[in-house]
Amino acid sequence: MTDITLLIVDDHPVVRDGLRGMFAAEGSGFRVLGEAPDGVRGVELALELDPDVVLMDLRMPGGGGVDAIAELGRRGARSRVLVLTTYDTDTDTLPAIEAGATGYLLKDAPREELFAAVRAAAEGRTVLSPAVASRLVTAVRAPAPADTALSAREGEILALVAKGTANRAIAAELFISEATVKTHLTHIYAKLGVNDRASAVATAYDRRILGGP
Repeated sequence: MTDITLLIVDDHPVVRDGLRGMFAAEGSGFRVLGEAPDGVRGVELALELDPDVVLMDLRMPGGGGVDAIAELGRRGARSRVLVLTTYDTDTDTLPAIEAGATGYLLKDAPREELFAAVRAAAEGRTVLSPAVASRLVTAVRAPAPADTALSAREGEILALVAKGTANRAIAAELFISEATVKTHLTHIYAKLGVNDRASAVATAYDRRILGGP
């Protein structure tokens, strides 16, 4: 039986060494082709070495895992990506899965579970740690939010808020009452899932509702 080939992408040398040693064990059925300290180099090596599976960390200086996963998809890479990280929050798991990761496993997984996950990923089967699977099920079952698109007026108000304009000045510039401004802000906060002006602006930039600062 042909060994499953691997590329390890992680910014911690100790982690890379540990994983390489684990997969290099005689008779394991795996062969590590290379290592990368960040997502950018990981993409380069994945395209060059064409491993069956890329073990991808998420948060790495110099290039994160989610961007690397998406880039491999855009470049048509054959390799399956199995995320191996310490993070299982929604802000980590959902973007990674949406970017095209075949599986998502936490670093505290037992050795045999990791081996099984790599074999499954090599076959194109989805593998999720129990904690991540639970989060995804919850997200899928959650009721769809009401229309979260900002109206033209809400967009105008948010743009002025981003400039540091006070409510009274916004009201004067848009020829509406200050009470109406506050009502619009309440709607904006609800649509963006925030509670204050600073969070609204930050979220709007993050979602590209507002242009770059």
